[in-house]
Amino acid sequence: MLNAPKYFNRDISWLSFNYRVLEEADDKSLPLYERLKFLAIYSSNLDEFYKVRVAEYKYNFDPEELEDMRGTSPVKVLHEINTIVDKQLQVFGRIFHDEILAGLYREGLVLYQGEMPAAPEHQVFIRDYFYREVIPYLQPVLLTRGTRSFLRDNRLYLAIRLFRKKKDVEKLKNRRPRYAIVKLPSNDLPRFIRLPDINGQYHFLFLDDLVRFNLQELFPGYDVDSSYCIKMLRDADLGIQDEFSGNLVEKIRRNIGLRKVGEPALFTYDREMPADFLQVIKEAFGLYKEDLLAGERYLSFQDFFSFPNPFAPRLQLNHPTPIHPSVLEGYSSMFAAIKAGDRLLHYPYQSFDYVLKFLNEAAVDTKVEEIKVTQYRVASNSAVVNALIGAARNGKKVTVFVEVKARFDEENNLYLARLMENAGIRIIYSLPGLKVHAKMALVIRRAGGVRKRSYAYMSTGNFNEKTARLYADHGFFTCKDEYLYDLEQLFEFFENQDNSVSFNKLLVTPFNFKNELVRRIDREIEIVNTGGEGYILLKMNGIQNKTFINKLYEASEAGVKIDLIVRGICCVVPNQPFSRNIRIIRIVDSYLEHARVWVFGNNGQKELFMTSADWMNRNINRRIETAFPVEDEALRNELLQMLELQVNDNVKARYINERLENERRPNAAPRVRAQYDTYKLLAAKEPQGKYVLHSDLY
Repeated sequence: MLNAPKYFNRDISWLSFNYRVLEEADDKSLPLYERLKFLAIYSSNLDEFYKVRVAEYKYNFDPEELEDMRGTSPVKVLHEINTIVDKQLQVFGRIFHDEILAGLYREGLVLYQGEMPAAPEHQVFIRDYFYREVIPYLQPVLLTRGTRSFLRDNRLYLAIRLFRKKKDVEKLKNRRPRYAIVKLPSNDLPRFIRLPDINGQYHFLFLDDLVRFNLQELFPGYDVDSSYCIKMLRDADLGIQDEFSGNLVEKIRRNIGLRKVGEPALFTYDREMPADFLQVIKEAFGLYKEDLLAGERYLSFQDFFSFPNPFAPRLQLNHPTPIHPSVLEGYSSMFAAIKAGDRLLHYPYQSFDYVLKFLNEAAVDTKVEEIKVTQYRVASNSAVVNALIGAARNGKKVTVFVEVKARFDEENNLYLARLMENAGIRIIYSLPGLKVHAKMALVIRRAGGVRKRSYAYMSTGNFNEKTARLYADHGFFTCKDEYLYDLEQLFEFFENQDNSVSFNKLLVTPFNFKNELVRRIDREIEIVNTGGEGYILLKMNGIQNKTFINKLYEASEAGVKIDLIVRGICCVVPNQPFSRNIRIIRIVDSYLEHARVWVFGNNGQKELFMTSADWMNRNINRRIETAFPVEDEALRNELLQMLELQVNDNVKARYINERLENERRPNAAPRVRAQYDTYKLLAAKEPQGKYVLHSDLY
């Protein structure tokens, strides 16, 4: 058995997850455009990782977040990160060129790679398109000695080597190279330009190459020698050191623009760029060796999310229709359905429409006096926000807690908050030192001054109808007083920051969360110590917190069987004497596994919680999170069935081993693919034939 460390480094662990994403791009059983999607996901993930995590190592040292529990220095961790990423990018290039592009060519699609198309009609199109669409956006900049130029965050540029034109042949030999940059207008124009079809084949060209082929038009007094794609990623931190003094919202509003001019987090360049050319670029932009990462000829692969598919719906994965459960459709309203019993929805297998229906009913119900909602990440042009605005205009008292510190969503959240304020909604903004990550809505009904039956919604995911089609989450509706009381207490804390609140049903950070979790783990240990079978199942996006990891190790050593379903960061090291009873499962499939669910065996009387919380340090120490029990037996059993499919998945699940590898599970019969089989499980509850998962969909 490998003598592994007691904890994995959180960022090296994350790279293991992103490599698992890359493995999906390498899966030949998937449609070509699904594989291309996973390359785009990998690339997008990696960019954000460098803008946030690597920038933290360089500029915003936080001992708690950057603590390497293996005892390795941050400098060595950075070196390890870049070494791992460099190897992954070489795999990335092989998949793209040898697998996906070759496969598209066999299907009749040509994506040109650097060579000027030979067909005269293509050459005419390229020149016309350049002059008609592209040239108005181009502003070539010569790099002069001693003048520091600036690269905008996450924008593509061409770095160009030029020589002045000379008529004298002898002078041609001694020409000094000049250098320039041109920003590619990929934010204004399509990255992929469709050329005229020829002989039934589809032809596409990168915007990068279309500009390359016309560079001579931009530099008429020069001979263009060569050009290479480059990109700068900048530190995404907003630079707010003190959240407790002054107006936090105004600080955030002012500082959002800092991301565009932040310190370099990563400079990526075409690995074919010669060393002397790269040295010139380093000096021109004030870069250091640790800022650099060699990449592909074409950068910003997240643009492949929008790569056109002229074969559609062929060659892509077409998701099944979200289910509208007949158990809900049989009621005249969501209120009537919830009054009859707790309700549970599973996105994206089932429709998110019921959340919108719930809020819209609250907006027009004459007995509804108040609506209270938390907002972390919502869609732009949000149907949820529109429902709340409708409620305010109907005279309801609407209070929305807006978390403006939701990274990369600050601008959207501020915009929507102002929109809601203008409609008369009371907005409560971020709490200093805390992020509110809990996802919940409370609808309070009164008539004649008398409290009527009220309703609540809690979820593992955001109030976002767009991501609800892509993220696997659970939503829970109830009208039980004990849940409502706790939610009212929590909203009271948001409004007044009164720490005297208490909770009976909910586990809430930073109140009763830690103690109640430890108590339940200790209960499983006690069950084993008295001759029973202890069991814990934890499904989350990430586990980092050392205190809770040590508690799991303690339970494992006592004999408690532990299943961890962890999509992303996992600092728990399996297959060691202290973790011999811990099994770690990672599932990466077409939907993003985003739900958080905990199960405690409780001597056969299983206790099940849904939650907004991962076990990362930030969730435990610096966020408001909620966990809530699901007590209805039928709902609990349904969730347990879904979790059983995930534990037994032998198609898309992997074991994380002691080397942080994604280890394939035994490919035994029957084949279990949790996402595929979850849809079948839920569809089987509906009228026969109404929702069918065709085999070619997955």
